[in-house]
Formats: sequence, structure tokens, C-alpha cells
Amino acid sequence: MGRTNPTFRDVLGRMEDEWGDFRRALRWRHQPLLDRLFTYAREHADAASHLNHPDQLAPVLVSIDLEQEDRIDELEERVAELEARLEDGPEAAETPVERER
Repeated sequence: MGRTNPTFRDVLGRMEDEWGDFRRALRWRHQPLLDRLFTYAREHADAASHLNHPDQLAPVLVSIDLEQEDRIDELEERVAELEARLEDGPEAAETPVERER
């Protein structure tokens, strides 16, 4: 039997096509950012396809949120590491290249 609903990847591809005019109207520097959001959504296509949510935008937005949360966590860890180095003193805060000078 065939599927009664399109796959999430099909829905996402259609959404990306529908947003094409919006993308072209964005400033050049923002276009890659929009592309990245669709990449984030594709990263979770398998999980989203299991959801079969009636609002097709919902799993896209949650997928983007998940990826952004992951990036925030990574950046917070980096900031904490850098702050810890600064608290340990100026020698610890230097990068290996700066120490060689």
C-alpha cells in the first residue's frame, strides 16, 4: 500500500521551494543562515517522519530549536573553559601560539 502522507523530506523540500522567493529577497549575508536552518531541519528528518504531525511546520521548528540548543550548549562550554583559564591566571589564558612568542 502507498503512503497517505508525503514523507517529511518531501514536505521539507516543498517548504524550502516555497521559501525560495523569501530567500532571494534576503540580504546576501543572510541567505546562508536560512540555508543552515533548513539543514538543521534535515538533520532530524528521521525523527520528524515518525511524528506525522498535522502541522507540518512544527517538526521543522523543533528540529531547528534542537540544533540551536546544541550550539548554545557548545558555546556555553567554551565560554566556561575560557573563563576558567582567565581565573587561573594570564599564563593559562594564553593560546599555545601566544606562549611560543
